[in-house]
Amino acid sequence: QLSLFRLTMKRLFSTSYSSVDSKEMKKFQLLAHKWWDEEGEYSALHSMNDIRVPFIRDTLLNMSSNYHLGNPLSGVKILDVGCGGGLLSEPLGRLGASVTGIDPLEDNIRTADQHKSFDPVLAKRIQYRSSSLEEIVEECMETFDVIVASEVVEHVADLETFIKCCSQVLKPEGSLFITTINKTQLSYVLGIVVAEKILGIVPEGTHEWEKFVPPEELQGLLESNGFSVKTVNGMLYNCLSGSWSWMESTSVNYAMHAVKSGAQGQSSSTDALSEMASEQSSATAGTAM
Repeated sequence: QLSLFRLTMKRLFSTSYSSVDSKEMKKFQLLAHKWWDEEGEYSALHSMNDIRVPFIRDTLLNMSSNYHLGNPLSGVKILDVGCGGGLLSEPLGRLGASVTGIDPLEDNIRTADQHKSFDPVLAKRIQYRSSSLEEIVEECMETFDVIVASEVVEHVADLETFIKCCSQVLKPEGSLFITTINKTQLSYVLGIVVAEKILGIVPEGTHEWEKFVPPEELQGLLESNGFSVKTVNGMLYNCLSGSWSWMESTSVNYAMHAVKSGAQGQSSSTDALSEMASEQSSATAGTAM
């Protein structure tokens, strides 16, 4: 029975169940060398750091009584899913966090590794891996304090699988931060017609409106998978100034912070699943790397 369970677990987390969309991979492969061009295709993501980094930092500091002057996120283990060239991993590392950045595209990881190497401090704090989220689940059960998935969920093939995997690798009471795009008529006009076709702020074909996620749907998926949603903030991109700001409306872009339920809130079957999966991961840890 145990071996049957292990076989099921292996199948569940194998790449055949991957939330990675191969079509999306091809789109981003062409731009892998351009991540650190602040005036280029990823300029809007560079400027998004001005609001998403403080949002993550301040939310975590408000939840903690441990303050480290100069390194406010010291001791915090963060998983940056779909890290691309490391645009968000690096500022989080500079705040003192220990960051693991994963991305299924090897070219992205090469770019991220190369850029990190210019800063000896970051070289110690950040590690990058070319991997999907599913591929690290077995060895990383309840490993991370924080998961960041910024501008990622609108590109995955299976959102529920993605969220289940986030829950698996997050510690009880750990935080999940998501930024993404709502599925509205306005987001179609601004996010695709204006941003891609008219102004060229992002490369044409970057987004598919069908894959945009309404906050109500995302919140429902999170809550049905053991998360409690704490914050939903609207985000506004000003294409004239190239800057981001917070707004009340979530009709285009939004950020969400959710917390995984604590050990007490989990059902015994979930605990048993985690325990057996952890046992399996420790048995295979020697060969996993």
